[in-house]
Amino acid sequence: MLDIAEELHRWAERGRDFAVATVVAVGGSAPRQPGAALAVAADGTVIGSVSGGCVEGAVYDLCRQALEDGEPVLERFGYSDEDAFAVGLTCGGTIDILVTPVHAASTAREVFASALSAAARGEAAALARVVAGPAELLGRALLVRPDGPSEGGFGAHPELDRTVAQEARAFLDAGRTGTLEIGERGSRCGAPLTVLVESSVPPPRMIVFGAIDFAAALVRVGTFLNYRVTVCDARPVFATAARFPEADEIVVEWPHTYLERTEVDARTVLCVLTHDAKFDVPLLRLALRLPVAYVGAMGSRRTHLDRNERLREVGVTEGELARLRSPIGLDLGARTPEETALSIAAEIVANRRGGSGAPLTGAHTPIHHDGSPAPQPAPPPPSKATHRSGSVV
Repeated sequence: MLDIAEELHRWAERGRDFAVATVVAVGGSAPRQPGAALAVAADGTVIGSVSGGCVEGAVYDLCRQALEDGEPVLERFGYSDEDAFAVGLTCGGTIDILVTPVHAASTAREVFASALSAAARGEAAALARVVAGPAELLGRALLVRPDGPSEGGFGAHPELDRTVAQEARAFLDAGRTGTLEIGERGSRCGAPLTVLVESSVPPPRMIVFGAIDFAAALVRVGTFLNYRVTVCDARPVFATAARFPEADEIVVEWPHTYLERTEVDARTVLCVLTHDAKFDVPLLRLALRLPVAYVGAMGSRRTHLDRNERLREVGVTEGELARLRSPIGLDLGARTPEETALSIAAEIVANRRGGSGAPLTGAHTPIHHDGSPAPQPAPPPPSKATHRSGSVV
């Protein structure tokens, strides 16, 4: 649900009634992961997607029905040979979707509003919701922040709220969305509940070193991929807002000096486009020792070999050099700044999601994978939910 938080936050502020359909589990091949959401307002307006178009029509109807009767419902869509195109799930997977009505008077509205507000502002927060278990708990929500008290709760047992809050903070620390199984009283035994935890974290950082024309194209692509993009260059004549209007931040400073003082984390990507030894060597010496997601450096193969020797001379180890993506990007035959930016972005995505970068045509590898732990098996729908055969793309 938090993937469409900005628009949903506006709906909540205006007092609009709506229903949210959230992917809570997938099995096999499915185009969207847990947390992806579609919302329908009382006037029929739709935002978001739960399947890239596969089951949207059926989910729209479920949302309209939930708005009428005020009850949450969990529905499973799957593939069947005789009815493969009834709702469009043609890839042989299954997808479980929780539909939650959010009325002005509903108990969940205040918690949802706080979660949407935090996500829209880019603040760290985790929303935990019961997605399988006793009907009276279905859809109940708990909002957890890194520090401070939680909001909402499940109303079943105090220990359940405390345990889920602890687990949700662990999800939040990792920036992860997924499900956990827990007993009704907060233990690992007893009647099981399935809780979906959606993490909202600030966008990851992309720091582009070198204010060149290739950097301008990479800034645009990085922004499109929802990175918070910084451009850093020691030359004030090149590092200007006029040249990089889409950058979130422009820094005029020696690259290694800036990297020493700025905050990075395990999701940060560093793109070194300067290909000038006086900038590259001190910068990469530091960058390759930081716990960041990606370090790439532009340059020809000759530049790469020369740069590696210079880095060895200043004490960079072979293990540290093995982290360096250089020459930067995937082999797309790129020529223009825009094509080169696409090549770099493709490598960043492949590195983040665990992709090989190889063509999918003729391959027998999974299409959808992100390098994260495999999703939990789809929970069984509650007794009131209808079991529908369909298809997943």
